[in-house]
Amino acid sequence: MKLVAVGGGHGTAVSLRALRRLSADVTGVVSVADDGGSTGRLRALLNVAAVGDLRKCLGALADPENPLTASLEHRFNVGELAGHAVGNLLLVGLLDATGNLEETVRAVAQVLGVTGAIIPASCEGVVLNATTEEGSSRGQSEVARSSGIRRLHLEPANAAAPIEAVETIERADVVLIGPGSLFTSVLAACIVPGITQALAGTAATKIYVANLRPQTPETVNFTLQDHVDALAHHGVYPDVVLVDEYSLFAAQACTLDTRVIALTHHNRLVHDVTKLSDAVREELERR
Repeated sequence: MKLVAVGGGHGTAVSLRALRRLSADVTGVVSVADDGGSTGRLRALLNVAAVGDLRKCLGALADPENPLTASLEHRFNVGELAGHAVGNLLLVGLLDATGNLEETVRAVAQVLGVTGAIIPASCEGVVLNATTEEGSSRGQSEVARSSGIRRLHLEPANAAAPIEAVETIERADVVLIGPGSLFTSVLAACIVPGITQALAGTAATKIYVANLRPQTPETVNFTLQDHVDALAHHGVYPDVVLVDEYSLFAAQACTLDTRVIALTHHNRLVHDVTKLSDAVREELERR
């Protein structure tokens, strides 16, 4: 069974861990639009693609017994290296040497003993822009601080998606979209033109995992339907929505097929890997 997660950051890392419990054929298609923190500093210094979300997702599928896996998230706290994660430096160093983002990710995945694959959503670094009710925002960090977002677009507008990412989505049995920041994580990956087209053309069951709460200010006051409408406005049409039974969205109506189910455990602020995996399995059995 071919399973794919699309998005970026912590949310997609959780999705990948959940999907790996169901199959060894798991792929993450990950945004490279980040421009904050360690990643933003490295982008500004070396003019390279964002690697932070790639690092998180590589760690999600990496061999837990590999010593390098544990060190990926280690951050230095002194001097010019303060705030930088080891994984970011590893990826950027290899990218600076090879000049090829896909080759860099494959090489690091091999060293980490990754089960499955991680593929950047675009072949090069992109800048995320947004049209808002008050004007425009440029860069992922600025977009994340915006409200009233109406439309996203990328620089360059014709950013190419890796052929492997497109073909993997087209051949998938399941595509998990989210959870994660709606505009700056989930849609940042989905609006790469080739990814949007692949999502539209795949026969896979497309499952949107709703966030557990609105994100301030990015989706402040958003309903579940507002999230679904924003996806559709950008050409992304899930078949079903998974909603945690304890979330603010559980009692809200939605035009899509909606499954209200337990997706958290003791910590109601994060999705539980086992429960999300079980929910995907149940959805497949239901269909």
